[in-house]
Amino acid sequence: AQAPVAQAPAAAPAEPSGSTQSLPLRPLTDAVPRSTGKPTESLNPAAAQGLLRRDSHRFSLVGVVWDDADTELHGTVQVRTRATGTTKWSGWQSLETHNTDHAADAGSPERESGTVRGSTAPLWVGDSDGVEVRVRSETAGPRSGAPDTAPLPKGLQVELVDPGDDPEPETAGATPATGTPSAVTPSAGTATPATATPATATPASAAQPGALPEAPALSTAAAESSAVNADLAPLGAAEIPALSKAESEEQAVVAAGAKPFVGPRPRIVTRKGWGADESLRERAFAYTSTVKAAFIHHSATGNNYTCAQAPSVLRSIYRYHVKSSGWRDFGYNFAVDKCGNIYEGRAGGVTKAVLGAHTLGFNTNSMGIAVLGTYSSKNPPAAAVTAIAKLTAWKLGLFGRNPKGKVTLVSGGSGKYKKGAKAKLNVISGHRDGFATECPGIRLYNKLGTARTSSAKLQGR
Repeated sequence: AQAPVAQAPAAAPAEPSGSTQSLPLRPLTDAVPRSTGKPTESLNPAAAQGLLRRDSHRFSLVGVVWDDADTELHGTVQVRTRATGTTKWSGWQSLETHNTDHAADAGSPERESGTVRGSTAPLWVGDSDGVEVRVRSETAGPRSGAPDTAPLPKGLQVELVDPGDDPEPETAGATPATGTPSAVTPSAGTATPATATPATATPASAAQPGALPEAPALSTAAAESSAVNADLAPLGAAEIPALSKAESEEQAVVAAGAKPFVGPRPRIVTRKGWGADESLRERAFAYTSTVKAAFIHHSATGNNYTCAQAPSVLRSIYRYHVKSSGWRDFGYNFAVDKCGNIYEGRAGGVTKAVLGAHTLGFNTNSMGIAVLGTYSSKNPPAAAVTAIAKLTAWKLGLFGRNPKGKVTLVSGGSGKYKKGAKAKLNVISGHRDGFATECPGIRLYNKLGTARTSSAKLQGR
């Protein structure tokens, strides 16, 4: 059933607006583009489903989900959309169907929650109010009884996501903290966050409702999300300010006499800054022991966004991950836009080893960074590659990692490494290094050597 577009709450604490329309797909008898003029043929309803062209409430991101997260969609998913307030329809656009590799590890509480569904990667289409969908099995043909037809997953539905309004500009009262922040990382020798807890941990005491500082116009969940970064910025701050290398090194707790190889902390837009609706995610934060590696991804949401729209793209992906795909929170630990802006991803604290859902089999002891866009045939902007270098120089440095080094990770089970297998990987790896996937796109993957070198230099190596 269609859901009305949510309106922004009138009273504080105000959470961002936003909505998701979930529309079931139906068997199609005509999956041939109308523009071809070819005669229509009946198709196997188990191998061709879709949604005929129709009006909808406004949305900006689209994806397709299905019931069983362990079932892959072997076929094509294409959508057409209409720009809001116009009669102009886009051409057919393809969605990435092999998306199971962006997920929580098998056996983890998140994966076993019973809420996770199969999904395509979402696609950013911009402000739209009309949609048409077609899904075809890779062996679909006109003979409805074809024995080689691969059935489509059950429960297919299209998700139309409205990101809602941008957050209100930060008030003058939310200024960067002064003085030397308290220590936030362990010694390079242990490389284990002082606040790290098992993946099933509840929020740290600083993020418990009873221990929160007063913060007008912040919901309890929003205050908890902000409080875990309290050493870095005031409660409710829209961004964590950049620091010099010297200031960043002051924050690092290192073994006696050891030199901290920590890059300058880059400016990071917080979840509050990009307008995350904290009521959507699970309240407890999940942590892993340490951060040994960074996996680089592309979001595969397309490149048709402006940097001013990046917060809207993030809110849309976040809502799609949680409401449509059934995840506990935004999947990636950080995101980077085409202008090089860096964003806090999954909640739990930017200096901490937050357990994400980004690289199936290797979410433990790693972090995931998603560059917004699709970089299979398009080069990533230099600003985005530079942002990867800056972020990894700082965050990996907090855990004593050399961006140009190697690390051995134990697989939790993926399409490339069996469960328990030891994989020797680059400290800065592409998603495809841990899973048989095209991500992060060959054009971005080919830039990771540059990112490693730059990251190490920023650390002073």
